[in-house]
Amino acid sequence: MTTGTDLTGAGTGAAASVPAPVGVTQVLDVDEVGGRVERTELPGGLRVLTETMPGVLSATLGIWVGVGSRDESPELGGSSHFLEHLLFKGTRSRTALEIATAMDAVGGEMNAFTAKEHTCYYANVLASDLPLAVTLLGDLVTEALNTAPDLESERTVVLEEIAMRDDEPADAVHDLFSETLFGESPLGRSVLGTVDSIEALTRDDVDGWYRSRYRVPSIVVSAAGRVDHQQVVDLVTRAFGDRLAGPGRPDPLRLGDDAVPTVPARPAGLIHRRTEQTHLLLGGVGFGRLDDGRYAAAVLDAAVGGGMSSRLFQEVREKRGLVYTVGSSLTHYAGTGSFLVYAGCSPKRVPEVLRLVRAELAEVAANGLRTEEVTRGRGQLKGGLVLGLEDTGSRMSRLGKSELSHGEYLPVRTVLERLDSVEEDQVRSVAAELLTRPTCLAVVGPYRERDLDALLG
Repeated sequence: MTTGTDLTGAGTGAAASVPAPVGVTQVLDVDEVGGRVERTELPGGLRVLTETMPGVLSATLGIWVGVGSRDESPELGGSSHFLEHLLFKGTRSRTALEIATAMDAVGGEMNAFTAKEHTCYYANVLASDLPLAVTLLGDLVTEALNTAPDLESERTVVLEEIAMRDDEPADAVHDLFSETLFGESPLGRSVLGTVDSIEALTRDDVDGWYRSRYRVPSIVVSAAGRVDHQQVVDLVTRAFGDRLAGPGRPDPLRLGDDAVPTVPARPAGLIHRRTEQTHLLLGGVGFGRLDDGRYAAAVLDAAVGGGMSSRLFQEVREKRGLVYTVGSSLTHYAGTGSFLVYAGCSPKRVPEVLRLVRAELAEVAANGLRTEEVTRGRGQLKGGLVLGLEDTGSRMSRLGKSELSHGEYLPVRTVLERLDSVEEDQVRSVAAELLTRPTCLAVVGPYRERDLDALLG
């Protein structure tokens, strides 16, 4: 393997001499303070989205690949996450140390994460160091070596990550809930894979996953901060080189056509642990991310368990002091999703906590929310959305997820308008549908299988 020190963004080898392909650029949004969102679709199907943020001195770049654990077979469970680790071990032109040293030298941060439906590699840097970020991340995604020795060393790291998850009950209960709700479908399996699947993966398995899945039509590049759209397009063009050749189109939007349960796969799941607290998740199948009811469902979720003024927090913690943490959340995937309530409490309080949670959900399902609760829920979501988009990383993530998961970019003001348009009767209708669906229960704590029947209600 040869190593190189070209970190300017000009690329190496043949890629640097590839003529810049002509892309199709759209202006998606312009705001009153100079913010600008643009999208370019390059030949080969690669998409580049940027958001200019006046007043900041940094930039965050993300390279998103439309592949995650939902795409894996049981035998390849954890491959996407394993690969995310492995790509940082070295490329054809840079060692792992050179990659890390180059980013540390400019005070930047570089990392990655894997989800059920996508993988993202990102870097946060000073705006002047954006060429470096594009070069390094582009190199990882296009030129990783994935050697057998690196795979063996990283296998241990991934197994340690699984062990760390297992040692943290609040994390373990979420994977258990997914398994209980979605069963043997890909959404029911952990992003991390299992000990057995990780130990069985070979270099050919993981590198083959890389060669077959990290294709230009499945990739989105997003950047936010003090960025110039054309500069980002030029940098990306050089980084991907001749991979942009050809008339390829972006992969179609994932719609969730694969079979997923419409009711919980089983009523309960249990991990027996001698913990001081029992960790609970109660919930059922929710809405997909393109469902028309998702805005009303978000208002419902905020009022039921989204904050300190929510029904669950007030009834279970404030009035009775039974828990430290209780709340609800929504998860959206292509074609399906989940609604769940989390609580952590002393084992002896579990029956009472579950009784109160079920009673509160049943009351909302039957009678909906009060007018002031809907108003407060809308305000909470609007404030949380805007405040959550104050940094370049969140803006970069919003661009990438919008393109990969929704197939469109919605300006923030449009989302705020849609939340404002949610009416009380819409929330009541969603509550009557969502909160009357069959539920399942995930439990991590000092319980036995024989105890589950009593907890199922």
